Amino acid sequence: MAFFTHHTEKVLSRCNENRLLALDVLRGITITAMVLVNNPGSWSHIYAPLKHAQWHGLTPTDLIFPFFVFMMGISIGIVIQRAKSFPIQHTKIWVRTLKLFGLGLFLFLFYINFQQAEFSWLEDRLYKIRFMGVLQRLALVYIITYYIAFYTNLKAQKIILIGILIGYWAINAFVPYYDGAGNKFVGELAFGNSLPAWLDNIVIGSQHLYYKNAQPFAFDPEGLLSTIPAVASAITGILVANVLNNAKLEKLNKVKTLATYGVGMLFIGYLMSVIVPINKQLWTSSFVLVTSAWACIMLAGLIWLLDIKGYKKWSAPFVVFGVNAIGFFVFSGVLARILLMIPVGNTSLKGHLYHQYFSQIISPTFGSFLFAFSFCCICYLVFYKLYQKQIIFKV
Repeated sequence: MAFFTHHTEKVLSRCNENRLLALDVLRGITITAMVLVNNPGSWSHIYAPLKHAQWHGLTPTDLIFPFFVFMMGISIGIVIQRAKSFPIQHTKIWVRTLKLFGLGLFLFLFYINFQQAEFSWLEDRLYKIRFMGVLQRLALVYIITYYIAFYTNLKAQKIILIGILIGYWAINAFVPYYDGAGNKFVGELAFGNSLPAWLDNIVIGSQHLYYKNAQPFAFDPEGLLSTIPAVASAITGILVANVLNNAKLEKLNKVKTLATYGVGMLFIGYLMSVIVPINKQLWTSSFVLVTSAWACIMLAGLIWLLDIKGYKKWSAPFVVFGVNAIGFFVFSGVLARILLMIPVGNTSLKGHLYHQYFSQIISPTFGSFLFAFSFCCICYLVFYKLYQKQIIFKV
């Protein structure tokens, strides 16, 4: 207990007073959840809350990505006034965007299957590179949202948000599209059969998409058209930043305002879901509202718990991950791929570790979760050392 207290005090003592602690903690909780979800010991043994919804619907795991987009919007909203005073910032924004996009491509390309003699990195990775992905979507949303925040006021941002939500629903509901045989579709929101899927298949091509074999259209869950409503998720973050930037509001009033926003979006989102299903892979308008609502409510709760009540010690591990979220994401991705690439007998090092040491602990599912937790702990040791040296990976 004394060690934990000493450790947390060391972490919190290094916190930058100019940063919003609750935002770093929320970011840390979110990236930790993402790494847990992405690194089970076995994909055949996963607890239900750590799975994505099969199609329509929402699980805790489905909140992770939109939380990141929401927090990106908050970060943009917090610094945008300073950015308006220094137009040279535009160059930095483009460099940051290209770095994010490039890191996403790098994570796809960083893989060689040493267990298959016929594997060709050129044929199987480079020539079939997946152009879209988590970091690529963050990059596109970042650059678009930045310019929206830079060139518009609060009223215009609200109008753009509403316009995207209604417009995205309308084009999915009423714009017709055709398959190769000339069959006409309209208003479909099925796996492999939707306007976003049709556009991905036409513009990007099936071999460069995540769901290459989906019928009648290959598509990507981080595709082109569905990136537009992801911008709406970021704009909700900008609106929240406007509350956080308001010096006239006391912290408790900010908490109440954010909670009110969250409850309001939750009500509208679930009401809308009667017509527009909540769907992460299509990033539907109802999905935007419901996920931003939960993010808003959670941020309000963290501000109340950390800043008003002063319960901070528990948050230390999430601070370590939160201030270095991109670095953590990329490092965990590289480490996970290395564990898959190293062959051990007829399996990979990851498979060997899971089956040899984890799978029989209580149950295969618990062992799979314990593997993911152990993976996070190893990452924590690395990033705690970086945190001590104040080494922050920025893009």
